Amino acid sequence: MRRSLLTATSIVAALSAIPLATAAMAAADSGNYGEFERFIDVFNRVKADYVDKVDDKTLINGAIQGMLTSLDPHSSYVDALDFQNLKIMTDGNYGGLGLTVSMEDGAVKVIAPQEDTPAARAGVKSGDYITHIDGKLIYGDSLDEAIGLMRGKPGTKIALTLVRPGTTKPIEVSMMREVITQKPVKWEVRGDVGYININTFSEATGADTRAAIMAIDKALGHRPLGYVVDLRDNGGGLLTQAIAVSDAFLDHGEIVSQRGREKADIERYFAKPGDDAHGLPVVVLINPGTASASEIVAGALQDHHRALVMGERSFGKGSVQTLLPLGPETALRLTTARYYTPSGRSVQEGGIEPDIRVPQLSDPDYKVRPVFREADLRRHLINEVKADNAVLEEDTKDDPRFTATAEQLKKEGVKDFQLQYALKTIARLGGPAQVAAATRVTPPTADAKPADAKTGIK
Repeated sequence: MRRSLLTATSIVAALSAIPLATAAMAAADSGNYGEFERFIDVFNRVKADYVDKVDDKTLINGAIQGMLTSLDPHSSYVDALDFQNLKIMTDGNYGGLGLTVSMEDGAVKVIAPQEDTPAARAGVKSGDYITHIDGKLIYGDSLDEAIGLMRGKPGTKIALTLVRPGTTKPIEVSMMREVITQKPVKWEVRGDVGYININTFSEATGADTRAAIMAIDKALGHRPLGYVVDLRDNGGGLLTQAIAVSDAFLDHGEIVSQRGREKADIERYFAKPGDDAHGLPVVVLINPGTASASEIVAGALQDHHRALVMGERSFGKGSVQTLLPLGPETALRLTTARYYTPSGRSVQEGGIEPDIRVPQLSDPDYKVRPVFREADLRRHLINEVKADNAVLEEDTKDDPRFTATAEQLKKEGVKDFQLQYALKTIARLGGPAQVAAATRVTPPTADAKPADAKTGIK
C-alpha cells in the first residue's frame, strides 16, 4: 500500500523555489536541516500510524498554528473564516449575539460583550467561560466551531451555559440572535457634560469620535464643561483609528511610537494641529478590559496631561500585530513591534495605571470576580522596560469615597459608579448645579445629530 509521505527531497525542492535572499538566510543556520528532518519524521509517522486517516492540509495547518502559538498569544494563522471575522470587526454586520471570545486551554472564554446586544442584555460578562451551546458541550471544539454555533439567522433562539469564576454553579442564559451592527462610538449629554463611549476601533472610529464632539456641542447649543471618554471593555482594533481618536483631543506632540526587532526600526506618529475638544477637560475611563488601541489613546492623553485617566489598571497589551497576506483569504497575523506611549513607557504586562483609581462598586460581583490581564496569558511578551513601568495597585478598600455597596448604590439609582464619579469630576468645575445635572441623561434631539448616522444613542 502506497502512502503519500513528505520527504526531505520535497522540502529541498520547496526551498529551491524560495527567493535567493530568503534561502540564503535559511541556509545560514546549519542546524535548520536537522530540524526539518525531525519535523518530516513526525509528519510521516502521523500519516502512517494515526488511528484515523488525516489529510496533509490538516497537518500542515496544525503545524503552522503550533509554530505561531509558540511565539506569543496574539500571533496566528488567519484562515478564510478568521479573514471574514476580521472584516466584520472592521466594517461589517452579522447575525449573532455580540460577543468577543477567545480560546483558552480548550475552553471558549468571553473577552467582552458588545454594548446593547443580546449577550450584554442577557448578563454575559467578561471572563465567563461558555461550556454548552443549546445543551451541546463545546469544550475541546475549535473556536471557529463555537463561533459558527453562536452565529445564525436573526430572530432564532440560543441558550448558553456559562461558568463564571467566583461562582459555584453554572449559569444558564437564553437570548435571541440579532443583526449585530458595529457602532464604534455612542454619545450622550449628561447635564453640561459630554459622554462619549468608544467600544471598538474600526474604520470609522476616528471620524465618529469627531462627529460625536460636534453633536454634543449642537445638542447643548454651546460647548460642554468637558468630556468623559469611556474606553472600558474596549479590546482595541486598528492602530490608525487609535491615532485618529487621540488626535481629536491633541493639537501637537507624539501620540505613539512602535519599535521592531532592530534598534533603528522605530516609527513615530504625531498629532496634527487643532484640538476638536478645544482644550476642555477630559476624563478617560479604563478597566482591565481596556486593551491595545484603547491603551494607546489612554497613554497618549495621560502623558500629554490632556486627560485625567480614571478607573482600574488596563489589560496591558503593548504589542503590534501586522497582517501579512498569504492568499486571497488567508494571512499571517504576526507580532512585529511593541508600542510605546509619548513618554517612552511600554504598557506591555503592566498596562496603564489610572491617575485616580476608582472601583466599580455598582457591580455586585466586583470583589469576587477574578481579573485577567495580558500578564496572565501564556507566552506573553516580556516588558523590556518593566523597571520603568512599575505597577502600583492602590488599595481603595479604606477610602471613604468608596465604601458604598452595590445594594446601597442601586437604591440611590446609581447603575454605573465609575461613570458617575467621572461625570461628577468634570461637573465639579462648574459648581453644585452642574454636579446634580450630570447625573441626568439628556438624549440628543433628532436634529442635533450630524449626518453620520453612527453617532448618537437611539
